[in-house]
Amino acid sequence: MTYALIEKAARAKHLEILGGFHPAPDDEHLSGFGTLLMFGPREPGFWEAFTAQSEYLDGTPNPVDRWSSRVITSLAVAFNAHPLFPYGGPPYQPFYQWALRTGRCHPSPISLLAHDTAGLFVSFRGALAFQQTLDLPAPLPNPCTTCTAQPCRTSCPVDAFSGGAYDVDACRAYLTQNRQGSCMSQGCAARRACPVSQGYGRVEAQSALHMQAFLTNGP
Repeated sequence: MTYALIEKAARAKHLEILGGFHPAPDDEHLSGFGTLLMFGPREPGFWEAFTAQSEYLDGTPNPVDRWSSRVITSLAVAFNAHPLFPYGGPPYQPFYQWALRTGRCHPSPISLLAHDTAGLFVSFRGALAFQQTLDLPAPLPNPCTTCTAQPCRTSCPVDAFSGGAYDVDACRAYLTQNRQGSCMSQGCAARRACPVSQGYGRVEAQSALHMQAFLTNGP
């Protein structure tokens, strides 16, 4: 079993490996595992594939989470790995901290995670923990260090990130009052402003689904 083999299988299911790391022997959440790989939508093309799936078509709540559970669990079975998800708690798995440990995600100027290829549109659908210690590719540089304009800082219509942390209440209040606005129909303005996000390939309908879920269910 190799990283390349897992990557190929994930891509066939419209997922991408967004990073990985080798847990420490005494890792509180991953004791006994040699490698953790984190997965997100493979772009471009994820939305077209996802909207043809039963989880989207059946009209019941949380279609992306249900699809993620089914698909990532199938990968776990195929590779004798342990599936982990960022939802289903509390308690919740520390996906934010795991993402930082991959070296492919970094705190952005607005505190949200910035991924080297997904930018501020990074979204983790799940992870697989393997007993084996797999060889991992070297991470790409932090994209924020060369982003001199930092448009994410000034794009939010309510300056929800101006205090150095994400003001969730201000964001939710704005979305509630502006349900027909671009943040709801196209996705978070600050995330969209990121130059890396703009080259990622996520379609507006996918962002709209996430924004509706955020407004309905909370962060």
